[in-house]
Parts: sequence; structure tokens; C-alpha cells
Amino acid sequence: MSAETWLLLVVVLVLLWTYSKWRHNYWASKGVVSPPALPFIGHMKYFVIGQRWISLNKFYRELRNHKFYGLYEFFNPVLVITDPKLLKHILVKDFEHFVDRRRFGDQEGSIMTEMLGNKSGEEWKDLRAVMTPTFSSGKMRSMFHLICEKADNLVSFSLKNAVNNRPVDMKDMFGRFTMDTIASCAFGIECNSLSDSKPVFADKAGQFFNFHGLKALKMTFMIVLPKLYNFLGFKVDDPQIEFFANLSKKNIELREKGERRGDFLDLLLEAKASENDIRPGKKVFGEQTLVAQSVLFLVAGYDTTASALAFSVYNIARHPQYQHQLRQELQELVKEHGSINYQGIMEAKYLDAVLMETLRLYPPATVGERMCTKQYKIPGTDLILNPGNLIQFPMWSIHHDPQYWPEPKEFKPDRFLPQNRGSIISFTHMPFGMGPRNCIAMRFALMEAKVALAQLILATELKLAPGHEKLEFEDSPFLMRPKGGVMLLLTPLKKE
Repeated sequence: MSAETWLLLVVVLVLLWTYSKWRHNYWASKGVVSPPALPFIGHMKYFVIGQRWISLNKFYRELRNHKFYGLYEFFNPVLVITDPKLLKHILVKDFEHFVDRRRFGDQEGSIMTEMLGNKSGEEWKDLRAVMTPTFSSGKMRSMFHLICEKADNLVSFSLKNAVNNRPVDMKDMFGRFTMDTIASCAFGIECNSLSDSKPVFADKAGQFFNFHGLKALKMTFMIVLPKLYNFLGFKVDDPQIEFFANLSKKNIELREKGERRGDFLDLLLEAKASENDIRPGKKVFGEQTLVAQSVLFLVAGYDTTASALAFSVYNIARHPQYQHQLRQELQELVKEHGSINYQGIMEAKYLDAVLMETLRLYPPATVGERMCTKQYKIPGTDLILNPGNLIQFPMWSIHHDPQYWPEPKEFKPDRFLPQNRGSIISFTHMPFGMGPRNCIAMRFALMEAKVALAQLILATELKLAPGHEKLEFEDSPFLMRPKGGVMLLLTPLKKE
């Protein structure tokens, strides 16, 4: 290179270094404590390397005496809130200041852009208002039989794979179950993942959630630097998203010709037909919006529910006393109701406690976010947030804080029994988020998980496979998932 080129390069690096130092002084200038930031990248190495929740927990422990602290995603400041009382303000009491989430996958005409989680302001409010009735108790009841059918298939297929004392990967089984459930409830089709040796649907979803290597890097850029992502010409809707979007479009066409199943797609079409009654004069649903919510059902519910179920069976296989107690409760419910039904599942207190404790230990999403939309003064401080400032709350760290959870690493479902719930501090258990922008499909996800777990526990005894006693986790910046599956031995129970 010529001397002029070298000089230009040096000048550019000096300017970038100066800009970096200036940007990374943002929190210090506001009197907010912040761990040392690396030049240019800030704290991004904790975003993309290893298990993100463990890396971020290091800051949580070191700065435990502070109610909040600052981090940097490259040059962008992020305020991490750790105090439950402040979280109550931000997520609920003062929600009008934090209506939005960070937008990602924001490309004109893309399916991702039209998903509910990517909507902001009035667009989000309108779409959420139209979709909320879709997840009422009455609507959940109408889909209950569809889930029970898939849970029966789950038990049969799992036992078929467990013959001759063969270990079964329950993460794989639950992935097939959640895929069949979502395909039936969201897309109105039977994909038979629980009978097909090469389940196309589950494979497509597995490819989408394979956050490794180049894909993890691309996803990071899409979330943290969306403008650069678009400038580089990367597509937001990858082939897997397009695969499910095309399926959804075909099924919408069939439904509009008169076919009905009482599933999520039908409920969305009903919501579309009645949207003028909910938001008079406003057009909320276009065809792409309708398709996007069906795909969102998959993106938000496939891997998260499968992982939650896999973690649940690992816990109860590891603790036979809890497994026995859960089975007793379910057997009593079957005696009372004649079978597993919607009312019985909703009344199963120990079943709920097992799932809630599992979600405390292993929340699928380990960090929550909100975006400041209106200037806000943090209560009890002089710190003022401006529109565009990003807020994060480390759910995994709060879920494992011994200040709130005695013996936080231990699996203790009794914490969530009705008589003990009063001792749980508000906003220290947030697996589905909190406030108006929490997970809209929470009821469906819990119903799906409870039915699957109940049917399995009633039919089989679960034990950890030899050599698979220790649970390991995938390296991921996005979701908490078991590494290498969850290997169990399943022994059929005799029917009484």
C-alpha cells in the first residue's frame, strides 16, 4: 500500500477509536455504572460467544448492589434493569413509556416484519387487540381435542422407540409433538412427525432454529445492526420461513372456500372478519399479516415449548419423589373426570407447579427487552431515558438469585403450590414476560405442555438413561436449549 493509503487507514482507525471512546462514555456521563467496554464492540462478545445468560450473569453478580447498570451493543447503549420494583414500573405501571420492543427482520414485504412481535405503537395495539380474543379460555377449549390427539401420538411413538430398554431422546420427541400440534392448530394440516422417520416439518423448523456459525452471526447483525444487515443485502425471510408461509397461504385459500376445523387459523380468519367491530375504520389484517401470525405461532412456540417439556421430564426423572407425586395428582383427576380434560388440566396444581419451577430454572428466553417510546425518569433517580433507549432485564439471573429463591439451583416445585405462592416476590418469575406486551400465546403454550406432560406421566415411568445424568446446554445467544437432547428410559405403566 502507498504511504497515502496507510495514512488514510490510520486516520480512519483513530476516528473510530475516538468515536468508540465517546460513545462508550454514555452511561458514565449519566452517572450509571457500567462494566469496562471493549473498543468498537462494547459488550458484544457476551452476545455471540457461549451461553449468553451465563456471561451476562457475571455482570449481574458483580453489580448486584445496583438497581440497574449500563452495557453497550457495539456503540448502542443498553440499560439493564435488575430491581423487581423498577421492572414493575417499566413493564406495567408506566407501560405507555415502553410500548415497543426492538424491531428485527425489518424489511419491506417480509413475513418477519408483519409478525406481532415486530409491530410497534398503534400498529401493535391494533393487531394485539384483534388477536387477543383468539387466546381466550373458550377458544383454548375448542383446540383442546386437537392437542390431546397429538399427545396420544407422542406417548405411542415414544414407547415404540423405548422398546428393549432403548434410551429415547425426549427433546426430539417433544419437538415432533410441538410441530404436529402447531401444524394442526396453526396451519390446519397433518404432518405426522410422530410417525414419519423423516419428518419434513420438524426438520425445516430444526434448520430455522440452528443458531450456529454464520447463521448466528447473521441473526446477531439482523437484531443489533438491522440497517447494516439490510445494506449487505441479506434476506430476512430464510427458506424455512418461506416454506411455512407458503403452506399458510394455501390453507387460508382453502378456509376461505368454506373448510373449517376450529383451529388457530380459523380463529384468525374470524378475527379478521370482525376486526372492524374491535377497531372501527382501521384495517389491521392484510393477507401478509394473517400469514405472518401463523408463522409466528411456529417461530414462537415450536422450540420453546419442546425445550420446556424436555427440561420438565429431565427434572422429574431426576427426582422420582416429585414424579410419583405428580402421577398421583393426575390419577386422581382422571378418576374424578373420567379422562384428561380441559377443566382437569387447569385444576392440576402440582402439574402447574412442576412447569413453573422448570421455567424458573430454564426459561427458554433468558433476557427480555423493551424500547423506550416516550421520555421517562427512572423512579427514585435523576436518570432520564429518551425514546429509542433499549431496556433489558436478565430473566435467567433474576430466576437464579438466592435473594429471591432459596437454593436457586435446586428443582423444588413446591415453591409454586398455592399455599407458597404468596412468598414469591412479584417480577422475579417472568418466563413469558410481564405486562401488556407479554407472550400472547402463553395460555396455549401452557395447555399444550400440560397435556403432553400429563399423558406421558400417566402412561410411563421416566428414568435418566445411564451416562446422561448431567444436563448440558447449547451455546446460543437467543434460546436456552438442552445440548445433545434429553435421554430417558421409558417403562410402560400397567393400566389400573
